[in-house]
Amino acid sequence: MKIYQKTLLSVFLFLFGLSFIANAQLTMPQASPSAKLAQKVGLTDVTIEYSRPGKKGRKIFGTLVPYGEVWRTGANGSTKINFSTEVEIGGTKLPAGTYALYSIPGKSEWTIILSKNTELWGAMGYSDADDVVRFQVQPSKTGKMYETFEITFNNMTDNSADLSMKWENTRVDFKITTEVDPIVMAQIQEQVIDAGTDNPGLLYSAASYYYNNDKDLDQAYEWISKSVESDPKYWTMHLKAKIALGLDKKQEALASAEKSIEMADEANNQDYVRLNERLIKSMK
Repeated sequence: MKIYQKTLLSVFLFLFGLSFIANAQLTMPQASPSAKLAQKVGLTDVTIEYSRPGKKGRKIFGTLVPYGEVWRTGANGSTKINFSTEVEIGGTKLPAGTYALYSIPGKSEWTIILSKNTELWGAMGYSDADDVVRFQVQPSKTGKMYETFEITFNNMTDNSADLSMKWENTRVDFKITTEVDPIVMAQIQEQVIDAGTDNPGLLYSAASYYYNNDKDLDQAYEWISKSVESDPKYWTMHLKAKIALGLDKKQEALASAEKSIEMADEANNQDYVRLNERLIKSMK
């Protein structure tokens, strides 16, 4: 009986040890830390999830990352990029959704690939049959060494941004273009023109968009005049001055700019005071 009890105890301890080993985990830093990058481009939300490998004394392009072969453009799983609306990349319109970002590095030319297959681990199992867009870009040399692979957004405009990838001393960029004007114009048509609004905020926004995008200045002037008539603010008066000057209404521009200075000074906003002073100086 004692032998049986000892045997039973030994089996229990063995199984407990196995369970402990199976459930034990060590929390350690990732060799290639994961990152998530979010950027508003125009009216579109762009999100990138990727892993960031380090150089760690290695030669990267042409060695660790061979030329002429499909690269996951990062580490671990494939790099994923999501667009909340339709975008244009490499001359191709892409529907809203998530895509895997691959690339084929080369000495003087890279191929950028967006694939509809987002389930792969890295590039294993990659097939060009899943490509939704493929185009070529030229790499450039950076002015500094990038130890860790990095993706950023640069050259932001109202409807586009450059996605920039940097590692070692190599940089590759490509442009993401989004639809903005048709969306904004549809809103102006519905909420301002069709509705015949007299809301000063909406009128200011519509006038500002027309002014900044070289549209009908006479219409913009009508809207901003209604806005300042019902609810004058130093920023709306400043816009009225700029639009009036654009229409060669210098006296009205001067009067609006001086009124804007007065109101901005009362609000202790010296930025607008200086903006108006520069505008007045430009009239002389």
